[in-house]
Amino acid sequence: MTKYKLHIIPSLTDNYIWLLENSQHQVIIVDPGEASPVIDYLSTHHLSPIAILLTHHHHDHVDGVGSLQQRYPNLPAFGPDEIDLPITKISPDTSINFGELTFEIIPVPGHTLGHVAYYAKPYLFCGDTLFSAGCGRLFEGTHAQMLTSLNRLKALPNDTIVCAAHEYTLSNLKFAATLVPEDMIITQYEQHIKHQAITLPSTIVQEKDINLFLRCDEVNLQKKFNFHNELELFKFFRTQKDSF
Repeated sequence: MTKYKLHIIPSLTDNYIWLLENSQHQVIIVDPGEASPVIDYLSTHHLSPIAILLTHHHHDHVDGVGSLQQRYPNLPAFGPDEIDLPITKISPDTSINFGELTFEIIPVPGHTLGHVAYYAKPYLFCGDTLFSAGCGRLFEGTHAQMLTSLNRLKALPNDTIVCAAHEYTLSNLKFAATLVPEDMIITQYEQHIKHQAITLPSTIVQEKDINLFLRCDEVNLQKKFNFHNELELFKFFRTQKDSF
């Protein structure tokens, strides 16, 4: 029996706020875009927050920090330099410890330049970098940066639990099906989840099957769309998705 428990809190329009609970019913809060649903959830489930982790600076991931810290004095928050809040700034490719739990801080530029992901085996909190069957838009970074970031996450163990920050799975699968209608794994998975309100978390091994943005190294896909390398195909997929 695992000593940690994962909680998911729907927020705003399609965001998810994640909680990771230890055996003492203490939780780490990830990307609170608003405070009220978190406060209500903590109260209802008798949980105590011990830290906030932030992946990037967008308001739908950080706007709840101030109210949470007012409600829970001395609650520390951690995030990358790009976040303009009075938080503890963390450095990429380092780690942060909470008791026995150690998070690797993985730099994943692309969606924003300072975006990070947090990995404490087997949990991956990846913000707006990796979605189920998709990836984040490029607001600040380059296609090459995002592809490198996705490949770094793809290299994590297959049983990694992917805790993405938005419910975009069905839309992403519909997009993929327009490009590869012959891919029965994608088609069948779309049918499997189409009536599910919450489709997360996912896993790395599952994303390797259903996520075209993690499959740009496949030669058969490059040939299908007349491209010669992984980056060209990724640019094509991302550009097509931007207008889908």
